[in-house]
Amino acid sequence: MPSFGVAHLVELIVFVLLLWAFVAIFGRIVSRAGYSRWWLITLFVPVLNVIMLWIFAFADWPAARNRSAA
Repeated sequence: MPSFGVAHLVELIVFVLLLWAFVAIFGRIVSRAGYSRWWLITLFVPVLNVIMLWIFAFADWPAARNRSAA
Protein backbone atom coordinates (compact mmCIF):
# COMPACT_ATOMS: atom_id res chain seq x y z
CA MET A 1 0.00 0.00 0.00
CA PRO A 2 1.53 3.37 -1.00
CA SER A 3 2.22 5.87 1.73
CA PHE A 4 0.99 9.43 1.79
CA GLY A 5 4.18 11.48 1.85
CA VAL A 6 5.12 15.12 1.89
CA ALA A 7 5.15 15.31 -1.92
CA HIS A 8 1.52 14.22 -2.05
CA LEU A 9 0.61 16.77 0.59
CA VAL A 10 2.29 19.55 -1.41
CA GLU A 11 0.44 18.44 -4.56
CA LEU A 12 -2.86 18.48 -2.67
CA ILE A 13 -2.21 21.98 -1.32
CA VAL A 14 -1.28 23.28 -4.78
CA PHE A 15 -4.40 21.68 -6.27
CA VAL A 16 -6.67 23.23 -3.64
CA LEU A 17 -5.09 26.67 -4.12
CA LEU A 18 -5.46 26.49 -7.89
CA LEU A 19 -9.05 25.33 -7.59
CA TRP A 20 -9.82 28.14 -5.16
CA ALA A 21 -8.23 30.73 -7.50
CA PHE A 22 -10.12 29.36 -10.50
CA VAL A 23 -13.47 29.50 -8.70
CA ALA A 24 -12.76 32.94 -7.21
CA ILE A 25 -11.80 34.46 -10.57
CA PHE A 26 -14.73 32.99 -12.48
CA GLY A 27 -17.08 33.82 -9.62
CA ARG A 28 -16.14 37.44 -9.91
CA ILE A 29 -16.59 37.41 -13.69
CA VAL A 30 -19.99 35.72 -13.44
CA SER A 31 -21.23 38.14 -10.78
CA ARG A 32 -20.01 41.20 -12.72
CA ALA A 33 -21.84 39.89 -15.76
CA GLY A 34 -25.04 39.93 -13.73
CA TYR A 35 -25.47 36.19 -13.19
CA SER A 36 -25.70 34.32 -9.91
CA ARG A 37 -22.54 32.68 -8.56
CA TRP A 38 -24.52 29.43 -8.40
CA TRP A 39 -23.68 29.06 -12.11
CA LEU A 40 -20.15 28.11 -10.97
CA ILE A 41 -21.47 24.64 -10.16
CA THR A 42 -21.62 24.03 -13.92
CA LEU A 43 -17.82 24.31 -14.06
CA PHE A 44 -17.55 20.91 -12.37
CA VAL A 45 -19.87 19.03 -14.76
CA PRO A 46 -17.75 17.87 -17.73
CA VAL A 47 -19.92 18.60 -20.78
CA LEU A 48 -22.16 21.20 -19.18
CA ASN A 49 -19.19 23.47 -18.39
CA VAL A 50 -18.33 23.86 -22.07
CA ILE A 51 -21.96 24.52 -22.99
CA MET A 52 -22.40 27.13 -20.26
CA LEU A 53 -19.16 28.94 -21.14
CA TRP A 54 -20.39 29.05 -24.75
CA ILE A 55 -23.73 30.49 -23.62
CA PHE A 56 -22.05 33.08 -21.37
CA ALA A 57 -19.77 34.12 -24.23
CA PHE A 58 -22.56 34.86 -26.70
CA ALA A 59 -25.57 35.78 -24.52
CA ASP A 60 -26.65 39.27 -23.58
CA TRP A 61 -25.41 39.78 -20.05
CA PRO A 62 -27.98 41.07 -17.53
CA ALA A 63 -25.49 43.67 -16.27
CA ALA A 64 -25.08 45.07 -19.79
CA ARG A 65 -28.86 45.20 -20.27
CA ASN A 66 -29.28 47.12 -17.00
CA ARG A 67 -26.66 49.71 -18.04
CA SER A 68 -28.23 50.32 -21.43
CA ALA A 69 -31.70 50.71 -19.92
CA ALA A 70 -30.56 53.37 -17.46
